[in-house]
Amino acid sequence: MSKLYSLLNIGKIVAGAGCIEQIKDIVEDFEAKNVVVITDQGVWQTGLIDKPKKILEAAGVNVHIINDTPPEPALEQVNAIFNAAKNFECQMIIGIGGGSSMDTAKLVSLLLTNDVTLYDLVKGKTKFKRRGVPTLMIPTTAGTGSEATPNAIVLVPEEELKVGIVSEKMVCDCVILDPEMTVGLPKHITANTGMDALCHAIECYISKKANPFSDTFALKAINLISRSIRTAYNDGKNLQAREDMLLGATFGGISIATSSTTAVHALSYPLGGKYHIPHGLSNAILLPDVMKFNLDVCEEKFKDIAVAMELDLTGCTTKQAAEKMIENLYSMIEDMNVKCDLREKGINEDVLDDLIDAAAKVTRLLDNNPKVVTKEDMRAIYKKLL
Repeated sequence: MSKLYSLLNIGKIVAGAGCIEQIKDIVEDFEAKNVVVITDQGVWQTGLIDKPKKILEAAGVNVHIINDTPPEPALEQVNAIFNAAKNFECQMIIGIGGGSSMDTAKLVSLLLTNDVTLYDLVKGKTKFKRRGVPTLMIPTTAGTGSEATPNAIVLVPEEELKVGIVSEKMVCDCVILDPEMTVGLPKHITANTGMDALCHAIECYISKKANPFSDTFALKAINLISRSIRTAYNDGKNLQAREDMLLGATFGGISIATSSTTAVHALSYPLGGKYHIPHGLSNAILLPDVMKFNLDVCEEKFKDIAVAMELDLTGCTTKQAAEKMIENLYSMIEDMNVKCDLREKGINEDVLDDLIDAAAKVTRLLDNNPKVVTKEDMRAIYKKLL
């Protein structure tokens, strides 16, 4: 556990079914009359933008929509969205969607007020010096927790790797958590993003950067997600389950803001960067095996997680409780049919060295894993997925 720790706070969170109606008051609080909404084609085509747009326009706010955020955008794609946003002279950025839309919205906000390039940021040559224009995040998935983190993930094509840009100035001003915005989420995305959120909470709890702040939010996130993910998957219109998942994802994001993810995310990044496996899916399939790898140094913490999951631990030793937690992770992905044929994606033994070399570069996360992960350890974990 870290000796020094801090908590970065979102300015305001509004939660509960129907709370999207509060968007007018939030925008008015910032006296914003010209806003840019950043979203993706999937969210746009479902019509989820229509209601907030109508509410804002009825209040006299000019709403400009950028609806072409790609999944897991590359540097040049984020730059294109930034250049489009510059034309609107916006006073507030609203990100509506999953992690890609919200990460892009956070970056655009800061690029509007800082004379920096994304390339220099990725290479560590510069940092954001000023806060961006005010931001409001409205997640439509319950997974990334981007609405609560100081992170944004971008793809660097020439390196075939996803890279995290981290700045405390990226923590957003306001968040709306309306479960009604997530009821139409397809089952497979509910599963993948939900497991991603669980992954954040578990990794942050066992991370070398774990602290009393992250522990509090991580354990509550684990509790909320574990009790509701299967219900949300099987009955997408269950608003209580959807609300639990949204809160769990945000609490997981808050955990990231004060702790850090670990080896799961480090091994996941090359799967997305080169083979374009969705981030939540790659994390989900890695999570049980990486936790099994960490078991011998995490028995006490895994028992805590098992308690948060409300598993029946009657008569269990600490090790048995820890093993039961890992078994629950395997059963979760089986119950929700979470699977990915890596060979179908072009991943076999012949490319493992490339995957391992790419993952080994993610020292920002590997260094936080409670157990040292060697290249041979990585090979063993990847081979289990083949």
